[in-house]
Amino acid sequence: MRVNENSQGSTGRSRRDLLKQMAALLMGTPLAARGSALASAIQTASGSAAAHTPASAADYPSVTLSPDDIQLLDDITRVGTCYFWEQANPDTGLVKDRCNAREATTDNTIVASIAATGFGLTALSIGESRNYISYSEAANRVAATLRFLWKKLANHRGFFYHWADVHTGERIWDSEISSVDTAILLCGVLTARAHFRNREITDLATAIFNRVDWSWLSEDTALLPHGWMPEVGFLPYRWDDYSELMMMYLLGLGSSVHPLREETWNAWKRTIFDYEGLRYIGSFAPLFVHQYSQAWFDFRGKRDHYADYFKNSVIATEAHRRFCLELAQRFPDYSEDLWGITASDSEEGYVVWGGPPEIGPIDGTVVPCASAGSLPFAPQAALRVLHNMKNRYPFTWSTYGFVDAFNPLKNWYDTDVIGIDVGISVLMAENLRSGFVWRTFMKNPEAQRGMKRAGFTSY
Repeated sequence: MRVNENSQGSTGRSRRDLLKQMAALLMGTPLAARGSALASAIQTASGSAAAHTPASAADYPSVTLSPDDIQLLDDITRVGTCYFWEQANPDTGLVKDRCNAREATTDNTIVASIAATGFGLTALSIGESRNYISYSEAANRVAATLRFLWKKLANHRGFFYHWADVHTGERIWDSEISSVDTAILLCGVLTARAHFRNREITDLATAIFNRVDWSWLSEDTALLPHGWMPEVGFLPYRWDDYSELMMMYLLGLGSSVHPLREETWNAWKRTIFDYEGLRYIGSFAPLFVHQYSQAWFDFRGKRDHYADYFKNSVIATEAHRRFCLELAQRFPDYSEDLWGITASDSEEGYVVWGGPPEIGPIDGTVVPCASAGSLPFAPQAALRVLHNMKNRYPFTWSTYGFVDAFNPLKNWYDTDVIGIDVGISVLMAENLRSGFVWRTFMKNPEAQRGMKRAGFTSY
């Protein structure tokens, strides 16, 4: 991809491909060698007392936002929304996977991501609600995007290719038809439909969602495949462990045209991790897996047979924060004021890293979207980090907000922002500030139906 090679490698691999490799390495390591962070990874949540503990109001973090906090959150959402406005093709609506934020006006990369486009449709909804963009401008851009998705962008049974040319929509890198990236796109489509209440937007969004054939994806399996390629058919990997998969299964369960079977919700594993006495459902994966589904689906005050997933992410985020503080023995930049590691750029290229347990060649790099994406789960701790980064490390802030990563120990600062990392920062900043994305997305009957069929109840 030339300029974009740091993001995906020369073969266009996604963070999910790299994560599979990392998980395979971890699973081949004796449990005792993974450190004290992981006590046991063989239980399922249905057998865990911690997973069945009812939540109370005290389990959900709250924070009184100061004027400085509100200004910071507004800065994140405002300049992040600019990314999705300026780094998208106005005719196709497709959003670039990444761009050089130091030279944004001259960035000539052409690789778009359908996941970034999903975040973008949501960001346009936020931008209009905040008066960053006029209603007519935002609605016209959303309608153009949906027209292109419906009429021109190549798809297979409603699912889209992971990567496309931002100008033409042509498939790039022989990429796969991606199940989870299509799900992220659909979350944006439904958010825009619920917010704009425009007849054309409503009709196009509904048609795009109803075209997705979830029954084809799950025809002979309760565990959904990662994707499909015309050259080889279904990919051999399955969504079988707790991760960002929740949004995908819930959207499939919520379909009224090609729905998933209810048993698919129970098919994937909910492995229990234990770190310093904190027990939570997790996986051998970076922090983003706890954030993505919850950018749109509002799990607060709800639980299924297994867990309160919002409470679970609160615990997982605290475990990650403590993990970073423990790493300070090796990397003294990590502190109460500076923590957060998730899949990101590094000085050596794109890396999938995080913990606990430790995965990837952690070297002291800090990833702003790790804390920004955790804002609803750890508001005080995350705001402390974000204020510190913006005030103490000015090279972390760019045209579109925080750069993707930086390493103060090496005096390295990224030049790029990545669309999905800008996206999770924008959405979670707005959710902390107002709950707008949760409130808007959950108006959709597809979201409500999916959670009901998965067995969620309020308490």
